[in-house]
Amino acid sequence: MASSASNIVFDDIFTINDIDKEGKKFDRVSRLYAHSKNYDMDLTLDYNIELFPLQKDQSFALALATSLVRGGAAPSGGAGGEEEEKEKDVWRPDGKGRRGLEEDYDYVMYGKVYKFDGGTSEIVTAYASFGGLLMSLTGSFRHMTSIVLGDPVYLLMRK
Repeated sequence: MASSASNIVFDDIFTINDIDKEGKKFDRVSRLYAHSKNYDMDLTLDYNIELFPLQKDQSFALALATSLVRGGAAPSGGAGGEEEEKEKDVWRPDGKGRRGLEEDYDYVMYGKVYKFDGGTSEIVTAYASFGGLLMSLTGSFRHMTSIVLGDPVYLLMRK
């Protein structure tokens, strides 16, 4: 597969309009509602408030990526090397894995795109779950052409 220069499939700056507007359901989790600067996207996201505290009117960068490897998929090293190569790309809490995109962000979640809502022909919504923490991203389909239903996805955030 001829990979593009990056594994990032979506990237924008969001400003928080509201947090927990339907009430707080969990101690360490809040739901934020935000709007993006460049692509006019609406985001709803559950996040861990202990790991990544945020406030209303605050801005943050959000990226969605198919892999944490920098600069796209590394070329495969032949028949036997592919599985070994995959292992090196995995983030590990002991710091032994290869350092990747997560180094540039403060908060990272791993999950799956579980639903794609067509809406009108122009506006679509992608839904992802990160171990039960949910995200919905709504906006022009043109900004979400690389987000694929059923694919694993990394969500990366920084203030």
